[in-house]
Amino acid sequence: MNTTPVRIAAFALFSLLTAGCVFIDGEHVKDTDWEVEQRDNRAAISKLEIGMTREAVLDRLGTPNDSEAFTADGEEVRVLFYRTRHTTSDGRTTRDETTPLVFRGDRLVGWGDEVYSDLR
Repeated sequence: MNTTPVRIAAFALFSLLTAGCVFIDGEHVKDTDWEVEQRDNRAAISKLEIGMTREAVLDRLGTPNDSEAFTADGEEVRVLFYRTRHTTSDGRTTRDETTPLVFRGDRLVGWGDEVYSDLR
């Protein structure tokens, strides 16, 4: 029995059902998930206040897309990166698609590329 027509039909059906879908690490991600994440992150960041603790920011925004830590002038600096803009549809969030939130001594000192660049 030739199963080729059945396989072709199954593939065609699968293609129609998953058109416009993205799978990351085998998990289905709706096309609009990143748009909602970006919108929510931008809204939350716009309500932040200088001097907030890192814990308070994490409570509001949740887990960052990326982070790093280093010392500057003998003080610990932590940077949390949250996705706020779309650059490339590749299923990954890169730093050019994020807004850095900069903490010195566990207090928010600012956000944005300029604040981050000034400390690096």
